Parts: sequence; C-alpha cells; structure tokens
Amino acid sequence: MRDDLALRRRIDAYLHQLVDDEEAELVRLSPELRPLCDQLRSSLTRGKRMRAAFLYWGWRAAGQPDCDGVIRAAAAMELVHAAACTHDDIIDDSRLRHGLPTAHVAFAEAGAGPWGMGDSHFESVELARPNPVPHTPVRQEKSAALAMMLGDLLIGYAAQVFATCGLPGAYVARTVPLWSTLLRETVAGEFLEVLRTGSETAEVAESLEVARYKTAKYTVERPLHMGATLGGASRQVMEAFTSYGVPLGEAFQLRDDLIGTFGVPAETGKSNLDDLRDRKPTALLATTLSLLAPDGRRLLEKTLDNPALDEDDAALVRQLMDECGARRRIEEMIAERVSAARSALDTVALPLQARSALLGLATSAAERAL
Repeated sequence: MRDDLALRRRIDAYLHQLVDDEEAELVRLSPELRPLCDQLRSSLTRGKRMRAAFLYWGWRAAGQPDCDGVIRAAAAMELVHAAACTHDDIIDDSRLRHGLPTAHVAFAEAGAGPWGMGDSHFESVELARPNPVPHTPVRQEKSAALAMMLGDLLIGYAAQVFATCGLPGAYVARTVPLWSTLLRETVAGEFLEVLRTGSETAEVAESLEVARYKTAKYTVERPLHMGATLGGASRQVMEAFTSYGVPLGEAFQLRDDLIGTFGVPAETGKSNLDDLRDRKPTALLATTLSLLAPDGRRLLEKTLDNPALDEDDAALVRQLMDECGARRRIEEMIAERVSAARSALDTVALPLQARSALLGLATSAAERAL
C-alpha cells in the first residue's frame, strides 16, 4: 500500500472514531441534536487529508518516528479545515461541497429553514444537469446559525484532539504560538477576501495576498511548521518549510481558482459559477482584467455585472479568459511556484523518506485535475 494512502486511512479511522464517540455524547444530551451529528459526520468523512499529511511529514522531517500520537495531532489539522470550510460556505452561500449540500443548506433541507425535505433546490443530481436551475440564495438565519455552531464545534474538537494527542506535553506546549498564528492568518485572509469580493479594481498582487493568508499558509506552511515544531526541528528546516510551503500553498489556491471556474461540477462536486457570480478576487480574474483589450474588458464587466449570470454567461467568461491568455498565465504561475517549492527542499538536509513524501505532495497539491 502506498505510504500516502496508508496515512490517509489512518487519519480517516481516527476521525471516524472521533465522530462515533462525539455522536454518542451529543445524542445523550438530546435526541434533537441528531442533525448536528449528521453534519458533523458529513464534514469529516471525505477529503484528501493534505493538511494532516503536511503536519505528519513535518514531524518526520525532524527525525521523529511514526507513532499514533502524531496521527492524532495531524487529524487536528483536518478538524481546523472542516471548520474553515463550514464557515466559508456560510459566508459564500455555497450550496455544494464534494457533491453534497453544504451544512447550512442541509440544515435548511432538514427543516431548520422555511423549506421542508421535499422542497430542496439543492439535490446533488443538479450537478449533472446541463442547465442547472438559477442560483437561489440560502440566507435562512436559523440554518446559517446552526452551521456556524457546527464550525465552532469543529474548532473546539481540533484544540481538544491536539492537546490530548499523546505526544509529550512539552512538545505540544511549544506549538501554542503557531496555533495563534495559523488562526490569525486564516481569518485575515478570509476577511480580506470578503472586503475585496465584488471589487472592479482587482489587482493580481492583492489576489495573491488573499490566497497566501486564506489558503497557502494554513494548507501547507503552518501544518509543516506545526509538525516540525512538535518534532524539535532546526531553524534551517523551519525556514526551508516556509520557502517550500508558501509558494506551494499559492499554487494550490491558483489551481483551486482554475477548478472553480473551468472545472466540471459533476467531477469536482462544486459549482463552477459561484466564483464568477460573486466576483471573487481571484488571481485568475485579476489576470484576465489585466490582459484583456478595452472591448473585451467591457464585455467581461457587463457579463459579470449580470445578477442572473448563468452557464451561457460563464462560458463567455471562460472564452475570454482563454483567448486573452489568462488561463495559460495562471498555469505558468502554478508551475513557477511548484518549481520554487521543490527547490526549497534542496536547501536543507532532510530524511530521504520525508523529502520524497514532500516532493510527492508538491505534485498532488498543485496538479489536481480540472
């Protein structure tokens, strides 16, 4: 069995056991908490476990052995990620993730909002339709509040799991400043994205700043730092992980931007209209605006200003992005950042297995298929 698959299965097994245990405790408090249990399980039953892998290999890069304690510590990164996704879906009013209704939509479908189970506009089968129904915002206060509490609960579980992972207390204690940094940077990136969403003056540098703080650091750099700090790595290793993690994390987000616009929903499990409808400040959009001739830019602006933007409008936007070279430029930016990340691993001595794993993660993080 490949090392990455074996690691993912170990993380999955721990998270599934955590959900089983917590479900029993929640239902013991009240059977009315069953919908919360369902969404807790849904939020943790799938994923590439990439952030967990980076923490794990940060630990191994410090010369530490495989053990159950680091598996539990790594699982905490997935709880942070699940919390961030839950809150992000509320902010963006996203309807689908991994092909299933997001938490606030699922709560609305279950009766927390004005729709009953039979009135849902959010069945995952919609992904396969050539002309999906127009986007209907889901702003029910009750279902959004319930989803927000799920995200808060996941953050609480992350802290609990990490603190009780079983590694020596002195090891865990030295990561405390990193937890504050990770959360500060992630909230800063999300805050900046919300502020800049809808802007007509998007700049590539500003878009990359959002990507760096919202995604790059908490996806790659900080989990690596967390694992390396747990393991007592040298300052040189920490610096190399920054030089590896930041560009690779940006490449990850740039790829996500391409998938969010050019991906096939039936394959990606999420809409390819949301980023355009919301006019997210992505590097893809900023690059497009910078490369288009005046006539093309006016056409793009007019299309994006349409509040009922549909698949035909999105197809026109994609055509403009292709014709002006924006899509190609984003691919070049991804390749440049992956190359920089790989080169960073040559600046420090690492155990061969850890180095090999990090090279493999650089590929899987940045070269996901559309």
